[in-house]
Amino acid sequence: MLRKPNIVRPGAAVLVVLLAVACSAVAKRQDSKGDSAKAQASQPGAKEKDKGAVAESGAQAKEDPSQYVGAETCATCHEDVAQGYEKGPHWKTTLNHQGPQWQGCEACHGPGKAHAESADPDKIIRFPGLSREESSKRCLKCHEFGQEHANFLRSEHVKNNVGCIDCHSIHAPKIQEKLLKAPQPQLCYSCHKDVRPEFSKPFHHKVNEGLINCSNCHNQHGGFLTRQLRTTAAQDQVCFNCHTDKAGPFAFEHAPAKTEGCVACHSPHGSSNPRLLRRSNVNLLCLECHTFTVDSAAPAIPSFHNQAQKYQACTMCHAAIHGSNSDHFFFKP
Repeated sequence: MLRKPNIVRPGAAVLVVLLAVACSAVAKRQDSKGDSAKAQASQPGAKEKDKGAVAESGAQAKEDPSQYVGAETCATCHEDVAQGYEKGPHWKTTLNHQGPQWQGCEACHGPGKAHAESADPDKIIRFPGLSREESSKRCLKCHEFGQEHANFLRSEHVKNNVGCIDCHSIHAPKIQEKLLKAPQPQLCYSCHKDVRPEFSKPFHHKVNEGLINCSNCHNQHGGFLTRQLRTTAAQDQVCFNCHTDKAGPFAFEHAPAKTEGCVACHSPHGSSNPRLLRRSNVNLLCLECHTFTVDSAAPAIPSFHNQAQKYQACTMCHAAIHGSNSDHFFFKP
């Protein structure tokens, strides 16, 4: 019998070629990995760096409990500090079951065995010897998990070398609430001296009287807004917390209230003019926007408005100046 000749189909030949190319690519990749590993191993100190990284990660993962002596041992020498500590909220750290590094004095000052045995102040973490950023980071180990303190490290206070311990005293606070060194606003005035005279003007927010605090409008722990405000000018939620009748929403809104906010017309801290207005004459305040200039987005005043009348304020007719649900000229609410 005659055998049929072996015929190689074109598809099979292509498959063989592709397999050969793939095998050669894998071999080259393995060789390159081997060369890079050899190069890394030949670099001086490479193994030591790897060992150091592993040791550091292991130290962070597991603390040595034998290096911690407990708050009772600290109180034997620092009795006055311990009494102040027990009156504050930080005694609750003793209820933490994650380990001794989260409990009592050593949660902030680090392991205290070496310090307790030698009484050497250099063998314990002392906050006055740290930079404001470093000391604040130790506080944020517990206090960063929340909207109030999450942005402190990017705040204007840290940028100007003001840390947690400049306003708060853990051991001997003057104000037990929030552990403040002094009451507001005197605590804020110690740095913001330029703001203090504004609250002594004839018309001002009742900050000195204690009805509101600086922290009602500003987030002293930082944020993403200018002047560390709690809301943007367009939202003005800090103003509407008290002035709820101006909040709206209105069918016809006064544009500056939504674009520039309340501060477009009012001075937030204090003013020599009634209603904290920026101008003594209401008409002059309105004419800053309602002018005949070509680039003004606001409509100009009609020609029949007589500005020669001294005491004819715009708001005598446009009474609902903050917004209206019935009149687009703000004549009525």
